Amino acid sequence: MTRRVRVVVFAVAAVGMAVLLVWAFAGARPFGTSIHPYGDLAVRAALEQRATANTVASVTFDQRGLDTMGEEFILFAAVLGTSILLRREPDELARTVGEEGTEDRAGSGPTPEMVRLFGYVVLPFVVVVGIYVVAHGHLSPGGGFQGGIVLATGLHLLYIAGDYPALRRLRPQRVFEVSEAAAAASYVLLGLAGLAVTGAFLANVLPYGTLGQLASAGTVPLLNTAVGVEVGSGTVLLLAEFLEQTLVLRERSGRPDTGGSR
Repeated sequence: MTRRVRVVVFAVAAVGMAVLLVWAFAGARPFGTSIHPYGDLAVRAALEQRATANTVASVTFDQRGLDTMGEEFILFAAVLGTSILLRREPDELARTVGEEGTEDRAGSGPTPEMVRLFGYVVLPFVVVVGIYVVAHGHLSPGGGFQGGIVLATGLHLLYIAGDYPALRRLRPQRVFEVSEAAAAASYVLLGLAGLAVTGAFLANVLPYGTLGQLASAGTVPLLNTAVGVEVGSGTVLLLAEFLEQTLVLRERSGRPDTGGSR
């Protein structure tokens, strides 16, 4: 495809998108007024019809779940692109495997003992908070995206504590690659289940339960969990690629290890 053809294709798509946007905004209600019909309807639907205490979770995972799926796959594509761009060349892999201790050097300088202690002590609490945020995303502020980031951050407290080898053992990349792909696929499968049962993609297919209970909100907790696993795994993989690339750069520059364990 020539450059001129690509420009023409882009121009046609851009014009079509502009027409659709103008059409959509022309039919929307006025902004900046004291009347908020969309917000009122969303809150009423979340509380009275869908038994979801967190209205935001109801909107993102039930009333408008397709947008959230798109955001999830943006992260999936970012992880995939980063893995491809930062993949190791054969000579880099051979050098890293062939030199004893090379894999353990992903930082520089010794880590203060107080920082090491802080990382070890706080890590389990951060992981528990992350799990709580994901599991209670339909009841309180939070959800899969927020909880996934907290979980990934918790694991990397080991890196802050200066124990990079322990971090590498705790986050085997193959496991996180599989979990990220499985979580993204689970979101789509839940959407297809709604399509098969109700005729609408991502429509709820489970009982909504009682408002305020952990087992409530239909498929929202399942979608929250899928997003939490995908976001957490994807973030871990992103950071893993950059940290592993640090190893390669340090070996290329020939910088000696200064005693740090990261």
